[in-house]
Amino acid sequence: MADNRPWLALYPAGVPANIDADQYCNLVEFYEECFVKYKNLNAYEFMGKTMTYNQLDKESRNFAAYLGSRGLEAGDKIAVMLPNCLQYPIASIGAMRAGLVVVNTNPLYTKREMEYQFNDSEVKAIIILDNFAKNLEEVIDKTKIKVVITTSLGDLLGDVKGWVVNFAIKYVKRMVPSYSIPNTVNIKGALLAGQKFTIKPFKNTSDTVIVHQYTGGTTGISKGAMLTNQNLVANMLQMRAVMNVCLSEKVEVALSPLPMYHIFAFTVNCLAMMSLGAKTVLVANARDIGSILKEFSKNEITLMSGLNTLFIAMMNHPDFKNSNFSKLKCVVAGGMAVQTSVAQRWEDLTGCRIVEGYGMTESSPVITVNPLNQNARLGYIGLPVPSTEVRIVDDYGEDVAIGQAGELIARGPQIMKGYYKRLDETAKTVKGGWLYTGDIGVMEQDGFFKIVDRKKDMILVSGFNVYPNEIEEVFSKHPKVLEVAAIGIIDEKSGEAIKLFIVKRDASLTKDELMDYAHENLTGYKCPKEIEFRKELPKTNVGKILRRELRESHGK
Repeated sequence: MADNRPWLALYPAGVPANIDADQYCNLVEFYEECFVKYKNLNAYEFMGKTMTYNQLDKESRNFAAYLGSRGLEAGDKIAVMLPNCLQYPIASIGAMRAGLVVVNTNPLYTKREMEYQFNDSEVKAIIILDNFAKNLEEVIDKTKIKVVITTSLGDLLGDVKGWVVNFAIKYVKRMVPSYSIPNTVNIKGALLAGQKFTIKPFKNTSDTVIVHQYTGGTTGISKGAMLTNQNLVANMLQMRAVMNVCLSEKVEVALSPLPMYHIFAFTVNCLAMMSLGAKTVLVANARDIGSILKEFSKNEITLMSGLNTLFIAMMNHPDFKNSNFSKLKCVVAGGMAVQTSVAQRWEDLTGCRIVEGYGMTESSPVITVNPLNQNARLGYIGLPVPSTEVRIVDDYGEDVAIGQAGELIARGPQIMKGYYKRLDETAKTVKGGWLYTGDIGVMEQDGFFKIVDRKKDMILVSGFNVYPNEIEEVFSKHPKVLEVAAIGIIDEKSGEAIKLFIVKRDASLTKDELMDYAHENLTGYKCPKEIEFRKELPKTNVGKILRRELRESHGK
C-alpha cells in the first residue's frame, strides 16, 4: 500500500501512515472512554450554558434508556431534526447507545422532503425542535413514526434563562406555529423518565450501520449513505492523527457554526474534538454572523470549522475587526472549494491560515486535508488522511498521468457500506472498494491533490473543458465582487457558453468592467458570454452555493 502513496513523505512528524480502524469495537465504546477520561471537563457550550462530559454521559444514558422503554429496538431508525444546541449531542449519542440508527435531518426541510426521507429510511421515532413540529404534524400520518420527542431551544439552558429564551422565540418572535401531535413528550420529560430504566443490551459490531446520512451523492435523487461504526471511528481517528500536530488534549475550544447534522461538522466537532477532550461552542444559526463573532470575545476559540461563503460573510461583517483571533490555531474548511483570495485575506486579517480539506458524505466524510503546519498549500485539498488511497482516473477507471485532470477516486476504512435499499446506485458509486466521487482532480508529482470541479458542473465550450471553480476563483479576486457563481448555458455556436452570477461588493461595478477584467485574466473561450447581477445567490443551509438551482433556472 505504501508504494502507491507518494504523499507519505510530506506527512508532518507524528502523523502515522495508517490508523487502527479496529481500535474501538464501536462508536459507543469510544464515547464511553471519553466520558471517563474527560468527565470533569466541559464538552459543549450553548448560549452561555455549559455541559460537562460527565453530564453528557448521564443525559445520553437517560435518553437511550427512555427510547428503549418506548419499545424501540436496535436497528430502528430515529430522525434527529435539531439545529446546534445541547440537545443534539444528547440525542445522537443517546440514540446510538440504544442501538438505534441516527437519521440526521435538516430542520429546514419542507414537508415533502421530510416525508420522503422519513419513509425512505423507515423512521420510527423522531426528536424535533418545536419550531418545525407543524410540518411534522402534516406528514406524520404518511410515515411509520410512532415516537415523537419535542424540544424548545431553551429547554436545557436552566429554568430562568430557558423560560426567557423559549418565551421570546414562541411569543415575541412568533417562530413556533401551533401544532397538535398526539402522545408527544418533551425532552425534559424523556430524560427524567429515562432515569427509571436501563439500556437494553444489543449486538454492536464494527460493521453495524449507525447513521443514515442523506446526500444527493454522485448520481440521482437523495439517498441514505449507510455509515458504520468502523466508518465513523476510522474517520475520527484519521482526523485526530492529523490534528495532533497542532492541537492538544484537554485545552482546545472549538467553534461549531456549521450544523452538526451535516457530516463535516459531525465528524470534526462531535467526534474528533471529543477525542481531544475539547469544549465545542455551538451556534444554532450559521447565518447569524454577529453571534458567531461574539463567541470569539466570550471564548478563547482555538479551532473553527467553516466554509468559503461563511468566511466571506464574517470578514464583511462590521464586528469582524473587533473580534479576538489571538488564540486561533487552526481553521478547517470543507464543503466547497475555498477561493485563494478568500483564504489569503483571512490569513492577512487573522494571522491564521485556513486548512482546506476534502470529502463526501459517502466517506464519513474526510478523504484529504492539508497538513496543519507550514506545508499547507492554498488552493489545494492537501494529502490523503492516514489509511487512505487516492487515485485520479479517466472514464475507463485507468490512472491518468501525474498533473493530468481526471475523476478522483478513494479507498479506505471510512468509505460507506452503501446506499440504503439502493444496490444499483451503490454499484455505480463504489466499485471494487473504490469510491467514485464525481469530482475532477489533479495529483501533483509530490502527492498533493487539487479539485478542479464537479464532473457534472464541467462546461464544454467548443470542445474545451471549462471548470467553474477556475472561473469563480478569478472573479473572486476582483475588488468589487462579493460572491460569484459560474454555470454553462446552451449556445448555438459553441454548444455551451459561460454565464456568471455576481453579487456586488461595490455598487459601482458594471458588466463592461467585468468583461474587460475577464479578457485580461482568461483565455477567450473561458470568458463569460452573459453576466447577471443578483442581490444574493441560492445556497444550501450550510452556505454552499447551489449551481444546480442556477442551471435549472436556465432549463438545464
